[in-house]
Amino acid sequence: MLKYRLISAFVMIPVVIAALFLLPPAGFAIATLLVCMLAAWEWGQFCGFAARGQRVWLAVLCGLLLAVMLFTLPEYHHTARLPLIEFSLWASLGWWVAALLLVLFYPGSASLWRESKVLRLIFGFLTIVPFFWGMVALRSWHYDSNHYSGAIWLLYVMFLVWGADSGAYIFGKKFGKHKLAPKVSPGKTWQGFIGGLFTAAVIAWLYGTFAKLEVAPVVLLVSSIVAALASVLGDLTESMFKREAGIKDSGNLIPGHGGILDRIDSLTAAVPVFACLLLLVFGTV
Repeated sequence: MLKYRLISAFVMIPVVIAALFLLPPAGFAIATLLVCMLAAWEWGQFCGFAARGQRVWLAVLCGLLLAVMLFTLPEYHHTARLPLIEFSLWASLGWWVAALLLVLFYPGSASLWRESKVLRLIFGFLTIVPFFWGMVALRSWHYDSNHYSGAIWLLYVMFLVWGADSGAYIFGKKFGKHKLAPKVSPGKTWQGFIGGLFTAAVIAWLYGTFAKLEVAPVVLLVSSIVAALASVLGDLTESMFKREAGIKDSGNLIPGHGGILDRIDSLTAAVPVFACLLLLVFGTV
């Protein structure tokens, strides 16, 4: 298993970096759309769609929806200040606040949505669509003046999430005693959670200190800490849905890692929340 995880990581990391820095915004949007379609395919399990055909249709409909939304934008739209993008990013904040309540009160909260495929589909929509627009908005950051600005910001968010996850694992392994959410994800501890936030704060401080940014250090720090918190919530939320669906992994598309959602669950929350805070709340455009 470890061998497959390492091989998959060695393949995926260069591919992700190449997509970030080599693809133009339109190409990057298409690549992200395809990832979202795969995520929708896997989300079908959370909705109780056991048949392959149902999940294929869900993925196709997700792709069509995102494509139609893309085509409604003006051709020259390297900005987050468009109603569709703004609405999606604001909606992500509302959804993740609601998701926090669902996780905090689980398993009791599951009685509200366990029997409703429609609600579970809406939850998937609110997870995947804002993630797509968060990725697109950050990649388009100051694209006209520097083609790589947005790529650097997206890579930063990824490092932030991966760093927080690694910090949580190390601190949890070393000091973990008190369970964070035992009914949702028994392996997570408060010590790991605090260690992950500490790691995220260090990454944000280092980046803000040594990188040449057009963002105030305090804005970067606040946005980064909240994004790190959101990343934990994204992980816990997917764990909650998997627990209700009775599955261990969201899929098996990535050898040794599980499914697409297993790899991007933290990013589905962190990316749109970070983009919303940085671009809309603090107005850093």
